[in-house]
Parts: sequence; C-alpha cells; structure tokens
Amino acid sequence: MSAISTSTLRFLKDLKANNNKEWFLENKQRYEDARVEFTAFVDDLIRLIAKFDPAIAHHQAKDCVFRIYRDVRFSKDKSPYKAHLGAHITSAESRSEIHTRAGYYLHIEPGATILAGGAYLPEGPWLKAIRQEIDYNAAGFQKLIGSKSFREYFREVQGEKLKTTPKGYDAGHPQIEWLRHKSFLAVHDCADKQVTSADFLQHCGKVYKALKPFDDFLNEAKG
Repeated sequence: MSAISTSTLRFLKDLKANNNKEWFLENKQRYEDARVEFTAFVDDLIRLIAKFDPAIAHHQAKDCVFRIYRDVRFSKDKSPYKAHLGAHITSAESRSEIHTRAGYYLHIEPGATILAGGAYLPEGPWLKAIRQEIDYNAAGFQKLIGSKSFREYFREVQGEKLKTTPKGYDAGHPQIEWLRHKSFLAVHDCADKQVTSADFLQHCGKVYKALKPFDDFLNEAKG
C-alpha cells in the first residue's frame, strides 16, 4: 500500500526555503523520488475512490497530478516552483476539463496538507445552476452539510463570497449567505504525522467518501 514518507515532506520544506532553480537542480533526485512516490499514492487513491465513485475510475495519476513548476508570467511572486504536491481527481473526461466538475483534491504540504473538494470559482453558468439548486432545494442542501458523515470531517462550507446580493435574489432570501458564495468548498486539514502514517491512504478514502454527496449535489446542479 502506498504512503507518503517523511523524506517527501522534508523535500517540500527544504524547497520552500530554497525556491530557486540552482537548488532545485542540485536536488533533482529528491524531487524525482517525491514525484514517483506521490504518483503511486494517487494511483492507489484513484482505485480506492473508484470503489464508491466509479465515474472517476478511467483516470490515472498522470491525468490528475499537477506540475510542480509555477506559471509566473502574471504573478508578482516569481518563485519557480510550488512548495506542495497536488492532484485533482474528477469525472471529467480530459485533463483540460478537470476543473469543470466537483471532485477530490489532494494537497500535500508540510504543515498545510488538506483533503478537499467542491467547486472552486465555477464559471458563470455552473455557479448560477448551483445557486438555483440551493434556492430550489434548500432543505436538501442543509441536510447534506449537516449530516453526521459530512460534519465528522468538514467544519463548514468554505469559499469566497460576494459582498453584495447575487443578481436575481433578494437580500432577505433565507439562504442568502449560501447564495453569496462564489466558491463552494469542503476542506479537511491533516497534520504531518497523519500524512506520513501507514493508514493515510485509508483515511483519505474515508474523507472523500464523506465528501461525495456534496460533490454530487454540485455536479447534479450543473447537469
């Protein structure tokens, strides 16, 4: 069974402190070791998730793992590398569409590892559909996010919000705080000790299984 080693976390911690090309090239083998380990972990994770969400079973880690190289063209931060390892597993058919569906996000970073899912800044039509679904089925949404399985791993729905009222809704709408959301995210934090434990893969499976109904609600809104 795959696992995340302390050496991978140590590499990421060192990379954050030495985020430059010279250091990275000198430590390229450490990166390769971490990349291979993480890729194997994600492949095993996909197989585990597919047991309760077969819609993602067609993917391999190579479809879901993000590159470590940052796009700095439009960023004030010119650090060339990400100081984390990440993967996003969804039912999308191609890598280019991976953010068009709610799925399972894995972010490995020393002191800041998260297991998450939902819709991050969904495009206009999808965001509109989510708001409509919450408006039409508020009781169902409240039941979902208030369920024992959801609350066990996720404190609340997170995400950016409008400061104003979304178009088409009244400021006095009973669900206005949900309708103001621009992102709908469920986030579970993991300590480093848990990340490097032998049962971390199984823990990920439990968290993502609890997450699935939330993802399903968001995806079904899109149609």
